Amino acid sequence: MQVDQTELLERCQQGDELAWEVLVRQHQGRICAIAYGYVGQQDEALDLAQDIFVKVYQRLHTCTDAEKFLAWLIRIARNACVDHLRRRKARPPRQDIPAAEMVNLRHGGPTPEDNLIRSSRQRLVHRALQKLSEINREIIVLKDIQGLPLEEISGLLDLPLGTVKSRSSRARLELAKAVTDLDGGAGAEAVS
Repeated sequence: MQVDQTELLERCQQGDELAWEVLVRQHQGRICAIAYGYVGQQDEALDLAQDIFVKVYQRLHTCTDAEKFLAWLIRIARNACVDHLRRRKARPPRQDIPAAEMVNLRHGGPTPEDNLIRSSRQRLVHRALQKLSEINREIIVLKDIQGLPLEEISGLLDLPLGTVKSRSSRARLELAKAVTDLDGGAGAEAVS
């Protein structure tokens, strides 16, 4: 049974635990992917996603427009990720964090071989993302991975639309170069 987003949001705001569970299930993949895009390690991303949903729950009463819920949710997720990275820089870990292998967040796929190829490409692109400047990585995550329109990204990052457009193009070029450098030229099609 598909629940209307407005009704679901209202039920969550009234304390309906089942509605909250439905809301979390609807958006947990996206939130985990956003967190993973920022922190680059699956376990850390899952912990961060839980923290994000706690913040969402605590602030649920402030979201009054169900049509803008997704943008509101992504803004909270993005801010939590940026705050997390700032805290991590202020208190670096005792040892370097190894680059996590990309694990499919979705289940299934055409064949195990296809999954292996896709997983290998995803790991390559993720490693390349970590080589980008912070702003370029953020634009790639928000635009190309999360599919947000440039206007929303402009508002989220508090940058002029023209700047976001030009940075988006430069970010894709920087990502393609990073993929090529990491893969010796063989994986450039992974970002095409």
